Amino acid sequence: QVQLVESGGGLVQAGGSLRLSCAASGRTFSSYAMGWFRQAPGEEREFVAAISWSSGNTYYADSVKGRFTISRDNAKNTVYLQMNSLKPEDTAVYYCAAQDVATAQAMGVMGYEYDYWGQGTQVTVSS
Repeated sequence: QVQLVESGGGLVQAGGSLRLSCAASGRTFSSYAMGWFRQAPGEEREFVAAISWSSGNTYYADSVKGRFTISRDNAKNTVYLQMNSLKPEDTAVYYCAAQDVATAQAMGVMGYEYDYWGQGTQVTVSS
């Protein structure tokens, strides 16, 4: 079992920045690929970014590419999402998720590929 707790959400003006954190506990964090997803009101959950457990691979949704950066610190059992140049359309509940993977470079981009989820943190971007 892996427990995930997100933090760092809040209210920010368009063009601003936030850094989300996701602290993991339980099984060995470094053996999991990590992902960030988001869900806006009335919308389906969508993929945002993912990182392999070795940090060798990252992948971003087109909507956030060039603005968001995913990173992880395996020594601190934490994954981060640095969000810059925020837009009102980035408003959503952001979830981190952990995927049990077999190789250092593996990572998923679909929600069903992930095994554990956090409770989410609200990000609101005002125009």
